[in-house]
Amino acid sequence: MTTQIVERMAVEVDGEGDPIILLHGLGGTSNTWTPQMGVFAGRFRVLRPDLPGSGRSPLPSAALSIDGMTDLIIRMAGTLGVERAHFAGHSMGTIVCQHIATRAPKLVRSLILVGPLTAPPDAAREGLKDRAQKARAEGMAAIADAVVQAATSSQSKANNPVAIAAARESLMRQPPDGYAATCEALSSAEAADPAAIACPALLIAGEDDVVAPPSVARGLGDKLQGARVHVLPRVGHWLTFEAANDVNGLLKEFLSGVR
Repeated sequence: MTTQIVERMAVEVDGEGDPIILLHGLGGTSNTWTPQMGVFAGRFRVLRPDLPGSGRSPLPSAALSIDGMTDLIIRMAGTLGVERAHFAGHSMGTIVCQHIATRAPKLVRSLILVGPLTAPPDAAREGLKDRAQKARAEGMAAIADAVVQAATSSQSKANNPVAIAAARESLMRQPPDGYAATCEALSSAEAADPAAIACPALLIAGEDDVVAPPSVARGLGDKLQGARVHVLPRVGHWLTFEAANDVNGLLKEFLSGVR
């Protein structure tokens, strides 16, 4: 594994083979996908950026936006010599993936959307703006505790302490200003046009996800040609941590069938 700085983002680069680009969500980093790395070993060249303002990647001088992240990832792919790749996203990362698929369809071989979103509803947009103010004023501790409490399932909280710890640590490691700017970028996100997406797609939702309910995955899946939708029982929004084995099995099956 090497860490490269590309477009001012810290990007983890692992392995050789077919490229796959993994995008985290709000409060995530490249480590969102660490539990899945065994699935890719020996077959894929895996690129995992910390998006701008998250983890080890600094805030840019310009305001963050989903459109800006989309352009940035497309440029990153070009800089790293990627002409065609599988794309996987979690949460906010699924929105970026969808926009990449509409803006640069030749780049996208397939889409994997985990905890998929299209765009925040109006109530969530206001909540994200309030959370941005709280992050700047108070830091990440209270936000991390509140997000973990709300966005993980009762099953995970009772029986999967490692997943709970991983989600909380991911949030606690965020720079408050970067997290706030990402909240604001997500609050103004617009949905991509699913009719413009023609590649194979896998959507994975958690039954107990209050951030991206299964109804969102099913509705989006109905609009994506040939998409597969799976809902994992007793799982919340941090699926890559809460249900790593189930997610890994679905990834392995899907990727083995994409030509």
